[in-house]
Amino acid sequence: MSLAPCARRTCLFSRQLSVQTYRQFSCRSLSQIASKRPEVSSIAPRNVYKRHTIPAAIREFTVLLGRDNQHPSLRFAGYATSVTPHSSAIDPAEVEALRCLEQGTAKLEEGDVQAARDLYKRSVEIKRNASSLFNLGVTYYHLKEYEQAIAAWKESIALQPSSPDAHTNLASAYIISPVSRPDLALHHLEVASSLSPEDPEIAFNHAAVLEATGRLEEALEKYKLAKDYGVERAAVHIRNVSAKILGKRMKEEEQPSSTSSAEGSSS
Repeated sequence: MSLAPCARRTCLFSRQLSVQTYRQFSCRSLSQIASKRPEVSSIAPRNVYKRHTIPAAIREFTVLLGRDNQHPSLRFAGYATSVTPHSSAIDPAEVEALRCLEQGTAKLEEGDVQAARDLYKRSVEIKRNASSLFNLGVTYYHLKEYEQAIAAWKESIALQPSSPDAHTNLASAYIISPVSRPDLALHHLEVASSLSPEDPEIAFNHAAVLEATGRLEEALEKYKLAKDYGVERAAVHIRNVSAKILGKRMKEEEQPSSTSSAEGSSS
């Protein structure tokens, strides 16, 4: 069974970036990282590029700063030449925070995770917002600083509770951290599933953790959902979990007859 956290998905990257950078972080064996958890065989961090673009990052950033279309002078896309009674001047600190955010993203695209982490940390120090904290968590995750990743994503969720990506990433960190917390991982995957019920990779992750915790029937349903939405590798897990369920039922059916035979022999 494989678990696919979306830690790479959640950065704010350009859509056209090649898969080369993604592959640098993909398909790591969980048994290599946490040999005491053999029930989950591998982790493949999730691609981040398909949903977020730099313009989208700017739009999200401006929303987080309280700018809106009712106050054109406050929109990031064009600085106002004057300040109206209903607006305020652009805060240079906020501009610097966004600059660090974009530079951190560029470094992460280049594969320099440590430099990206430092730039994201600087952005967070200047202006704490969900995007910077989210990306900071991604760099912590890939540097195996799982406690820091968990802290960053928890704070990001506190600022933006409706982000399914943040909940999914946090679940991945809870699974892979030295002190694994599958109960908390399941909680956040349930939240992510409720926020994005048709997301195939969230469904797949949810299924993987359910399978690892022995909730096979629920895992089977999630794997089927993931396959229906396009995750082809889920088909293998559907067969495996179906076989596990069948084996479990056969074992349960054999137990009463074994008990009866034992009672008959004793009499």
